[in-house]
Amino acid sequence: MDVGRSVRSKDKLVKSENDDLETVVNYETQKKSVFFQIIKRGIDIFCSLFGLIILSPVFLVVAFLIKKENKKGSVFFSQQRVGKNGGLFTMYKFRSMCPDAEDKLSDLIELNEIEGAMFKMKDDPRVTKIGKLIRRTSIDELPQLLNVLKGEMSLVGPRPPLLREVAEYTEYDMQRLLVKPGCTGLWQISGRNNIGFKEMVELDLYYIKNQSLTQDIVILLKTVTVVLCLNNSNGH
Repeated sequence: MDVGRSVRSKDKLVKSENDDLETVVNYETQKKSVFFQIIKRGIDIFCSLFGLIILSPVFLVVAFLIKKENKKGSVFFSQQRVGKNGGLFTMYKFRSMCPDAEDKLSDLIELNEIEGAMFKMKDDPRVTKIGKLIRRTSIDELPQLLNVLKGEMSLVGPRPPLLREVAEYTEYDMQRLLVKPGCTGLWQISGRNNIGFKEMVELDLYYIKNQSLTQDIVILLKTVTVVLCLNNSNGH
């Protein structure tokens, strides 16, 4: 499936909910200045490299705990995701689920708690004990710094979707793929567990249309605040 075919046109037109054609995110909107792109990429490289070095002790501790809980399971979980303009890449995370989690998904799909092209389940039985901890603290996402360093992701951007999710996208939804996916974004800092797919798309399109270094910095700072607040609330 050529998932990039719908996001490559410079004069892209998309369908709104009432089936009228309207331009929501066109080429000029998402194509920022060369200076902006260079600075954003420079920040991504510096922060991801610095993060991988400074957080290496955390990587070792988490790897030990994951293997201690399940010696047969791998430390990392890799999965194909859809990136900018429909390109495919392998995204990395710490494994937070049982080794056969993907095989068990079909048995749980009817329990999906979010409408649209995503799967979300609050008490997912596939999540391991250590998985609950690293998910609550977002530590499971840290290996994505490698994706950022490789240029497949950015620190800030839309959530990287799965192929099966993109297969359900409308032309409107496809606009999420106009930029690199990110480790965090407006969706993550706006109560991701309480936001549906349609709302997530609108937040992503707002981000794309209003990209700026200031917005990226604000999102990164709020991400830290959100993670700390979640940890404090779960500790009481």
